[in-house]
Amino acid sequence: MRALQQRPMRLRAQLAALWRAVRALAGDDAYERYCAHHAAHHAGEPRLSRRAFCAERTQRKWSGVSRCC
Repeated sequence: MRALQQRPMRLRAQLAALWRAVRALAGDDAYERYCAHHAAHHAGEPRLSRRAFCAERTQRKWSGVSRCC
């Protein structure tokens, strides 16, 4: 009986891990990773807001030459 109760919890944990992997591949967790890095390495400095982070990331992505020839 106990094994049957643990099965949904194990499935939920596996689905959560899969969702985290999908978000990481798509870049959707970039702000959360930035916040973790900032807290670990730049604790005394002010952190960018989500809006400012996304604006800076978009600017970095689309500025400059982005073609092969």
